[in-house]
Amino acid sequence: MDPREEARRLWTRRALLGVGLHGIGRVALGALLLESAARAQGGAVQRAAAGGGAVPLAGAGSRGLPGLPHFAPRAKRVICLFQSGGMSHVDLFDGKPALEQFAGQELPPSVKGTQRITGMTSGQANFPVVAPIAPGRRCGASGRWMSDLLPHLQTVADQLCVVKSVETDAINHDPAITFFNTGNQLPGYASMGAWASYGLGSECADLPAFVVLVSQGSGKNPGQPIFSRLWGSGFLPSSHQGVGLRSGGDPVLHLDNPAGVSREQRRAQLDELAELNALHAAASGDPETTARIAAYEMAFRMQASVPSLADTSDETAATLERYGPDVRRPGSYAAHCLLARRMVERGVRFVQLFHRGWDQHIAIRRQLPNQCRDIDQPTAALLKDLEARGLLEDTLVCFFTEFGRTVFSQGNPQDPSAGRDHHGRCFTVWMAGGGLRPGIEHGATDDFSYNVVADPVPVRDLHATLLHCLGVDHERLTFPFRGLDAKLTGVEEAKVVKELLA
Repeated sequence: MDPREEARRLWTRRALLGVGLHGIGRVALGALLLESAARAQGGAVQRAAAGGGAVPLAGAGSRGLPGLPHFAPRAKRVICLFQSGGMSHVDLFDGKPALEQFAGQELPPSVKGTQRITGMTSGQANFPVVAPIAPGRRCGASGRWMSDLLPHLQTVADQLCVVKSVETDAINHDPAITFFNTGNQLPGYASMGAWASYGLGSECADLPAFVVLVSQGSGKNPGQPIFSRLWGSGFLPSSHQGVGLRSGGDPVLHLDNPAGVSREQRRAQLDELAELNALHAAASGDPETTARIAAYEMAFRMQASVPSLADTSDETAATLERYGPDVRRPGSYAAHCLLARRMVERGVRFVQLFHRGWDQHIAIRRQLPNQCRDIDQPTAALLKDLEARGLLEDTLVCFFTEFGRTVFSQGNPQDPSAGRDHHGRCFTVWMAGGGLRPGIEHGATDDFSYNVVADPVPVRDLHATLLHCLGVDHERLTFPFRGLDAKLTGVEEAKVVKELLA
């Protein structure tokens, strides 16, 4: 059909009036909302350009939303150490005497119950119990059991606030890690760090409010894929998405100006570009145009700030030794832990480290010790370093993973290729600093580390508690999306775990 004829057929009087009525309202509302904002933005751009200064950057060095924090924060910033792949709570933090007693025997049906298990083990004829692959011991004044695979973390046991009863409905990696990082199993929702940036802004004008680093572990290699949507802004303005720093070479591409372009010339180019973008934002009503101005401005500032951040030559030999031999290897977990400390010193609001390699379906007796060596010394060093610098008391350090591992074996437990399957019914995470009670354990599992028997903590409750430590009421930090006031904690009930708070 001729496109012009099709258009005449579809654009009936009734259709035209219907579309027009909706459009008139949108245009009117957009004009009312944008006129004053455009004048303010355009005036700021013109004043900055006239004075040779930088265009004001929303969110950088700002306080975030009006009225936030809602109450006095216990923490000013967050370092989230995310162990991607599903860390084995059974082997590392929740060993039980019954596991030694019943090792090799069938997991009792009364314990296993009817809960879902993955397709990787659902067809097994037997589900034999496997004890922790390494011995453990009671550590510190708190007497907490921890595996000997983590000798350095054992020395800081009394700083840890351990939650042994975390539970999630997701039993496969992508929905589970998406849920833990965004509060929803479906892609497209805002991440924890993006919510913190949106609500609280940044304490630093020269670095993003939310920075992400990804490292590959020595366990399963390659580990589960890590997608950038895990630190995305979702429906929030895109200026709040996490900024990923690269593991090798330049942390950020194109930090240097092109040959023959001075920093002063680059500044003048950005000022002129910002004026044009501000005019476009006023005309189009596209909020992403303003976000683009902010992104260009942040990139300009990062040209000066990132090289000094990544240059650790000013660290003492004792500090570098504390983080272990891998700290000098760019892209390692140890190097990222040190960078995380340097970033929070500079005012970055939310730093997230993803460390891959914890998915030990096979060869767990070989893979898990290697993976623990990656993270043990650097994690303990980070806590000690923060405490020595007076930063731990207002920095919330989170050691998270998307789910735990089964107490029963995946495969024949006598075979070196045997491992453990995913387990979301209960698993262990810990946090430290930021106003939490040190040296405590919250929640309890049964004798087989398989079911929660006291004080269950859904992932949403962890989100609510994290925001509470930052002085944010999770019920009041919302954004309109698909007809709902969307929250990190979603539409289901969530509560702050007050027993964790100091």
